[in-house]
Amino acid sequence: MSQAEVIQQGEVIQQGEVTRQGGALDGAWKTSPLWTLGLFRSELLTTFRRWRTLALLAVLAAVPILVGIAVKIETGDGSGGGGPQGGGPAFISQITNNGLFLVFTALAATLPFFLPMAIGVIAGDAIAGEANAGTLRYLLVAPAGRTRLLLTKYATTMAFCLVATLVVAVSAFAVGALLFPLGDLTTISGTRISFAEGLGRALLIALVVALSLIGVAALGLFVSTLTNSGIAAMATTVGLLITVQILDQIPQLHALQPYFFSHYWLSFADLMRDPVYWDDLVKNLGIQGLYAAVFGSAAWARFTAKDITA
Repeated sequence: MSQAEVIQQGEVIQQGEVTRQGGALDGAWKTSPLWTLGLFRSELLTTFRRWRTLALLAVLAAVPILVGIAVKIETGDGSGGGGPQGGGPAFISQITNNGLFLVFTALAATLPFFLPMAIGVIAGDAIAGEANAGTLRYLLVAPAGRTRLLLTKYATTMAFCLVATLVVAVSAFAVGALLFPLGDLTTISGTRISFAEGLGRALLIALVVALSLIGVAALGLFVSTLTNSGIAAMATTVGLLITVQILDQIPQLHALQPYFFSHYWLSFADLMRDPVYWDDLVKNLGIQGLYAAVFGSAAWARFTAKDITA
């Protein structure tokens, strides 16, 4: 939201306050659910209109295209397989048989780095970016209220999580349908399911991937409350993501690794088993919920006690 838009919104609200009679009516108006929805809608429009957001979505959409073209070129001689010796992740080896597997492969390729990085950028800039632009005080005067503003920022980040994941999935499905055949799927367990059921599982996997990022979103929001520099908040969040994933690969830390938010990210592959293996999926969602609660509470405690000077 630009400073001019915030100032204009604040002036409109102040005019509304003057025409209202009674403090009780004014307080009820400030806490109206419709006003909250309006703030959320404004945040969504502001976020998705930014060139940075559009650039991030374009990069995410390009990953399935590159993967699909690479697999098509690699298997162009009819040899099949997912790599030079038919190696690689299980999903890649199935792409040439069914383009729907490109959706699973693209999500597996973007989840460790591209998707978390994009979420880290959006979440890290949520509060710090407003402070850096000098619009945070206007947002609070509007009147948004610190708790409501923080929840709106988090909800907007979660909406971006879902949109970003769907962009990857839709791009992968379009490329897979264009370059490879579609039809019944063979699950990881070796059973056959219909294309319609496979498409339903692809949508469910996309939803699980989006939910796997709620911990990252809360972490980025917390970091964003610690500084008035949007760039610093974004860089710190992305740096923490990379550090945690490096630590998750060190064998000596195996006792701690199940508590890292990235440890169970790829458990979404269990949705392609028949029957579905739920243990790691439940652990993943539980860890994400724990991180969201811890860092969300920390962000609230920091933001409600913070002196807003910008």
